[in-house]
Amino acid sequence: MQYNDIIGSIGVGLILLAYFMNSFGLMPKDGRLFFAMNVIGAGLACYASSLINYVPFIILEGVWCMVSVAGLIKLTAKK
Repeated sequence: MQYNDIIGSIGVGLILLAYFMNSFGLMPKDGRLFFAMNVIGAGLACYASSLINYVPFIILEGVWCMVSVAGLIKLTAKK
């Protein structure tokens, strides 16, 4: 496995773990952990996509990361 594969797998794994935990009621969708896992996961996946120069996923994961950051900021501002 190459470096970009490892980074991408960790990123996608975090996103999927957050989704799984939310889907089965193990984590609230409006919690800090949910947003943090998505920010870190999407950031890593975006970085891995940029390493292989795959623009569609750079855009997808970059937007996913920015939306998650916005959600985390909104949540933090509420409390």
